[in-house]
Amino acid sequence: MNAVEIFPWSANFETGIAEIDEQHQQLVRLVNRLASHLAYSADLPGLDEIFGELAAYAQYHFATEEVTWHEALPDDPWEIEHRKTHQTFIDDVMRLRNTQAGKSTDMTVEEILSFLCQWLAFHILYSDRRMAQAVIAIRAGQAPEDAKRHSNGAMNSTVRALIETVLTMYDSLSNRTLQLMKELSARQKLEAKLRLAGSVFDNTLESICIIDDVGNIIDANPAFAQSCGTSRDELLGAPLATFKSGLGNDDNNAPAIWSAVNSSGHWSGAIQCRAPSGELSAEWLTLSSVRNGDDFGIGHYVAVFSSVGGLIQRQQAMEHWAHHDALTGLPNRLLLKDRLEQALAQARRGGGGLLGVCYVDLDDFKPVNDTFGHAAGDHVLQVTAERIRKELRGTDTVARIGGDEFVILLNGLQEGSDRLACLDRIIEAIGQPIPLGHDGAGPSTRISASIGISFSPRDGRNAEDLLHHADQALYQGKLAGKGGYRIYTPTEAA
Repeated sequence: MNAVEIFPWSANFETGIAEIDEQHQQLVRLVNRLASHLAYSADLPGLDEIFGELAAYAQYHFATEEVTWHEALPDDPWEIEHRKTHQTFIDDVMRLRNTQAGKSTDMTVEEILSFLCQWLAFHILYSDRRMAQAVIAIRAGQAPEDAKRHSNGAMNSTVRALIETVLTMYDSLSNRTLQLMKELSARQKLEAKLRLAGSVFDNTLESICIIDDVGNIIDANPAFAQSCGTSRDELLGAPLATFKSGLGNDDNNAPAIWSAVNSSGHWSGAIQCRAPSGELSAEWLTLSSVRNGDDFGIGHYVAVFSSVGGLIQRQQAMEHWAHHDALTGLPNRLLLKDRLEQALAQARRGGGGLLGVCYVDLDDFKPVNDTFGHAAGDHVLQVTAERIRKELRGTDTVARIGGDEFVILLNGLQEGSDRLACLDRIIEAIGQPIPLGHDGAGPSTRISASIGISFSPRDGRNAEDLLHHADQALYQGKLAGKGGYRIYTPTEAA
């Protein structure tokens, strides 16, 4: 029997907790069994048995999950909300079971399949992974609130919105692919031209084509011909790679795509194709193989293309703002941590000089907000961020970690009296007047900055120690007088 993997198991589904992932795979296998039934009219157990399997899954899996979450986050709002979501799943399964009377088996299976696909995307891909990341961090010794904050940073609302957008599109493409497979599986003579469901094939906005086993186009819908800037007659018999460069030999990713679909029967993802105008554009491709009726090999491929250039641009913007401060555009805590870990790894390899970690605090910043308002305070922070950035080298990093606090990473410092000359320049630049009015008109203000610095490996070999010691040096510097920098000394800290 042919099998349809509407949700092929991949690393994207993994939470990092093996027991939970194993149970998630049981649900994914049920989803793919239901999809195979719709595609090929494959035999299924009775609906009562399917609902019984879902109930057993919910009873065992949810109990296992909730114990795991409770051990790490007892009575936490995250854990409470997760339990409520589990109860919602059970209620929805019961609703589907109670409303199956009068419906055909296929109609009920379609409803179950749609419900489970939504559950896989929103609960497993988003909620379970977010919980698991927090639990893994807590088990590693991180404080619960820090673990939750970092988990939220990786699985924030923008990621949820992206999952929802991609799922809507993926559902549409998967449904069309299943419809095409139902048509193809009914044909015994593979040399006959494949017929597709007319309304779906001819009227869909997605570009669809059928390819033979050597990659030549044997049928295409009007949307595909329009996207290629040619007629359907000119497409037939031509290699798909002629019109979709992202699947040609000149594209480095193409061999991996064809290898994946030949081994697993399915591949989906973004590819770059050159439009008739010569411009590269992003498209979402769902590529499926259709095996011969006698199972002697692959007879055809079904390719469904959808333009997702805008979605990919939004994803890139989301990824940027997930790692950057919205006010100043500087790296945020998350990106700072990554840069610091990279710098430490490089320092451990040796030969690159010292790594300096500088904790920067603006002196008397609060009066700016109190006197001129928060808009003026935001302007001062933006100007300060830019002044710091201009004094740094391309290999250095400045991040805003909150309020009026910044962290600077100075890579490859050499021994000598001038190794921290940039800090003098930064302090001097920050201390220059900052006009608050438009075009330099109106009032201006001045601020100063205090800086504490620690060095790796002398003052620590991990991020936490270096930041802590730089903060201690900053504190000692402020006690001695603001507007300068202070190098961390262990005896002083003690």
